[in-house]
Amino acid sequence: MYQLALLYLAAILAGFALTNLPTSAVITAGIAQFFGIVGGIAIVVFSIALLYLGVKALLNK
Repeated sequence: MYQLALLYLAAILAGFALTNLPTSAVITAGIAQFFGIVGGIAIVVFSIALLYLGVKALLNK
């Protein structure tokens, strides 16, 4: 379960990276906005999953 928590934490950090993606010649403003939305959803989903794992671990003791 420890590895799963680290995987969720890595997914949250990847979501933050997607939300802060700068625009360039390859990545236009529309694509950057889409990645921002996907990154925000990833942050919320994996944060909730990480909180669930934490509460589950606390209640088992």
